[in-house]
Amino acid sequence: MGLMPTRRETVALLAAAAFCPRLASAAPARGLDAIARAKGMRFGSAVSANPRTGSFTNPAYATLLRTDCGLLVAENEMKWQHVGPAPGRFDFAAFDRMLAWSEQNGMAMRGHNLLWQRRKWMPAWVEAHDFGARPATEAARILVEHIEAVTRRYGTRIQSYDVVNEAVTPETGALEETALSQAMGGTEATIDLAFRTARASAPRAELVYNDYMSWEPGNATHRAGVLRLLEGFRRRGTPVDALGIQSHLVTSGPDTHKSILAQQDAWRRFLDAVTAMGYRLLVTELDVRDNGLPVEAKARDRGVADYARAYLDVTLSYPRLRDVVAWGMTDRFSWIEGFEPRADKAPRRPCPYDAQYRAKPLREAIAVALAEAPQRTA
Repeated sequence: MGLMPTRRETVALLAAAAFCPRLASAAPARGLDAIARAKGMRFGSAVSANPRTGSFTNPAYATLLRTDCGLLVAENEMKWQHVGPAPGRFDFAAFDRMLAWSEQNGMAMRGHNLLWQRRKWMPAWVEAHDFGARPATEAARILVEHIEAVTRRYGTRIQSYDVVNEAVTPETGALEETALSQAMGGTEATIDLAFRTARASAPRAELVYNDYMSWEPGNATHRAGVLRLLEGFRRRGTPVDALGIQSHLVTSGPDTHKSILAQQDAWRRFLDAVTAMGYRLLVTELDVRDNGLPVEAKARDRGVADYARAYLDVTLSYPRLRDVVAWGMTDRFSWIEGFEPRADKAPRRPCPYDAQYRAKPLREAIAVALAEAPQRTA
């Protein structure tokens, strides 16, 4: 049985349909996921349960998802502050709706995330919690309870989890602390427990460490910190299967070719080091900030596409990478506009489709990069 929308969602559905009535007829002939699957990969996108954003309840956005995606990830709805808003209380309603829709449409869904190792993104009640006379025991209880509640609820319906997100401080390469990790006696112990709990509770799932170290200049310290963390996992026997590479790319100016040449060797060395340790790779949150590019949309779109194509050509050359996930399909709902608007006030254009749901050069760049990537074997 299909999911019945709420009254608010129904209003949003009608508005979206009126805004873009001809979207289906304008959809590209071959979807990005179909292109990816021909090479043994998958393509997908972030999605929201909120009908005012990039939601499966928005008919126009849902059409993009059906056209191009075989894999979805919740933008926010599985994060701890959403599913665990208070001690001992869980709310899975939004994610349940999202997962049901993805399954009805033949799409897999990733789990994002079980532990975001940043104070500002931890539930407020955890940061303010009194851990009592045995803080390490109480902190471990809280973390295990949360991870088991999520992974046991969804069983084999979720086959890949970002178990830990963003534990490395970009400026120093050191590990982030939260009230939880301080109570447990350190971040390594906290992260290790998260992965071990996930492995015990979801033994068939792919367990991923996810972070936004990137190939642009200024990220060397961040990359080095991630490598140390990954080395530590192997040394301690922590069950981590893959590195999630968020891929929030940032252009630096109109000469994209020059910046690409300056960046790709260091990026290859990083990926070589990761895969040499036996880790798989995922592109988990792909989009492109059009910094330094001209205000004129056509030139800006070309610069974004060329930059993303070069990045993907390098990154997809690693056969241990199987999944590519965009952090949203249309500029209309991208998080970047609110996070970092352009100084010239021109609307950001970071996604494969524009605000009117029309395919952009970035979509074509992704399609070509997927089509020309090395064949993955089973």
